[in-house]
Amino acid sequence: MGLLGELLLLPAAPLRGTAWVLRQVVAEAERQYYDPAAVQRELARLNERLEAGEIDEEEFDRREDELLDRLEKGPRTT
Repeated sequence: MGLLGELLLLPAAPLRGTAWVLRQVVAEAERQYYDPAAVQRELARLNERLEAGEIDEEEFDRREDELLDRLEKGPRTT
């Protein structure tokens, strides 16, 4: 793309910049969400809540399945 093309796209620069920032934020959020260490911490906390009687066995099983699915799936790759 030459100089003319760049000049025509100049008004869209803030929008392109915002889109880039949003992509970076989403990528980091996914990285943290699927981080195995974070999932392990959540599993440990879930077990503590079960032992303390804060949640019942059914709730524990449901949440544990969700966390294990996160570990299995991992972040999507694009």
